[in-house]
Amino acid sequence: MGKQGIQLDSILIVGIGALATLFASRLGRAGYTVRMLGTWPDGLAALRTSGARLVDAAGSEQRVPVAVSDDLRDYQGIRYALVLVKSWQTERAARQLAGCLTEDGLALTLQNGLGNREILAAALGLERVALGSTTTGATLLGPGLAKSGSEGVVSIEAHERLGPLQQALTEAYFQVEVVQDARTLVWSKLVVSSAINPLTAILRIPNGQLLERPAARMLLRALAEETAAVAHAEKIKLASSDPIRMVENVVLQTASNHSSMFQDVQRGAPTEIDAICGAVVRAGRRHSVPTPMNQACWQLVQALTQAPGNTSGSSL
Repeated sequence: MGKQGIQLDSILIVGIGALATLFASRLGRAGYTVRMLGTWPDGLAALRTSGARLVDAAGSEQRVPVAVSDDLRDYQGIRYALVLVKSWQTERAARQLAGCLTEDGLALTLQNGLGNREILAAALGLERVALGSTTTGATLLGPGLAKSGSEGVVSIEAHERLGPLQQALTEAYFQVEVVQDARTLVWSKLVVSSAINPLTAILRIPNGQLLERPAARMLLRALAEETAAVAHAEKIKLASSDPIRMVENVVLQTASNHSSMFQDVQRGAPTEIDAICGAVVRAGRRHSVPTPMNQACWQLVQALTQAPGNTSGSSL
């Protein structure tokens, strides 16, 4: 049982990366039992030994013990789960959750890009999936060790099972807002992600420098407008009528952050470019909306991490 009588025995976090470590640390410090499910051997070992370690803006490190495993048999009867893996890992996460989430349970995805909810719902059913997004940032400093970034908002679609998880996140000092239109939520985040993430990864710069470099700022604006045009064709009402201002405000709020895609490229790890710029391109094609900027970023980011001779990925 969680705090204040909440019927929330434990919270499962699927993923052991930067955001997963941040959420685990803060929920654990709020008094909740946190379990983590992952596959990265070094991360699993570090979390078992030292717990979830979080470095704040002042450089202070806090450690919170967590249960961690790569074996589903350790996690049966889970009622609440946060899905914080990369978008290319969602199918695996969906299979894992299908084996441990209770029939009355809820999996909340706070992932980047399009398609995550659909993949989870195909395995779990729509009634067991809630869609959300967050602008809270974190940087992975090492296995089981993350640094807090800018404090953002956790936005979640309204869901009848959400109450206990919403309260847990609020008690962990996340700024939580519940919204009615999930498509607004996802596409507004996509406008931001498709503009910031690929450019910071390609240029290898923190978010704030996108506004300090005139050419980068022009590219940022072009990407924001292009993705917003596709959203308009999809009949999506964005959170702001001015996509450029929306994106530039996020850049200002997260100026010192290294985007998750930049961090992936630095590590030589797979990125979420297919679910971000790739998703914009595919949606644009359905509506005959040109997306040359997203197409170029899609392929450029792939070129940064794609192994020689691997021809899979985007198509012209």
